[in-house]
Amino acid sequence: MGILYFVRHGQASFGADDYDQLSDLGQRQSVQLGRYFSSRNMAFDAVLTGTLRRHAQTLAGIAEGLGCDLHAVQQAGLNEYNSEALVASVHPEPLDRSHTPENYRHHFRLLRNGLQQWMLGKIDPAGMPSWVTFREQVMDVLDHVRQSGHERVLVVSSGGPIACALGQVLSTPPEATVELNMRLRNSSVTEMVFSSKHYALQTYNTLYHLDAPEFANWATHA
Repeated sequence: MGILYFVRHGQASFGADDYDQLSDLGQRQSVQLGRYFSSRNMAFDAVLTGTLRRHAQTLAGIAEGLGCDLHAVQQAGLNEYNSEALVASVHPEPLDRSHTPENYRHHFRLLRNGLQQWMLGKIDPAGMPSWVTFREQVMDVLDHVRQSGHERVLVVSSGGPIACALGQVLSTPPEATVELNMRLRNSSVTEMVFSSKHYALQTYNTLYHLDAPEFANWATHA
C-alpha cells in the first residue's frame, strides 16, 4: 500500500496582474511544510508537480524546509483550470477589480457557478479543455502513480486537480466536487492511500504544519 501526498500550492497572488507567483506568506507556508515533513523524517520515492510557477516555487520552499533537493517530474495534467475563463463564461461583463470583501465574494460566487456549469458540460470556456478531458488528464497522473510501484509520492498541484481526484475517488456530484475545491487551503496536504487497483481517501485539507500559535494567521484559501 502506498501513500500519495497531494499538496496544494502556497498562497499565490490573487488580484495581482500575475496570479502565478507565490506571495511572501505563500513562500513561508511552503518552507514550514517542508520543516514539518523533516520533523517526521519523511522521504519520498517520487515527486510530481504541475508546470506552473507557483507549483515549482512551492516545491522549492518544501525542499528548503526539508533541507534536501527534491527532483520533480512535471505533469501538465496537474495544472489548474483557467478561473478567469470560467468566470467570463457565466459573466461576460467586466468585473470590478477593486479589492473589497464584496468583490472577493462575488468573484467566488461566479467561479462556483462556472465550475458547476463546466462540469455539467453546459459551457465551453475559451482556451480550456472540456471537463471530461480535464478529468481524464488528472486521472492519467493518478493511474501512473498507482502503477509505478512507489510507496510515498509527493504531488504539488492546485485546487482544481486535487478536487477532481477527490471527486473521482469519492464519487461526488459536481456540486460537492466544487465545494471540495473551494475549501482547499494553501499548502494543505490531502493524503490518499493506494494499491495497484484503487485509491482511498485518508486525510483531507490538513494544515498540521501550521498547528501552532505562531502560525494562527497563516491559513489562507487563495
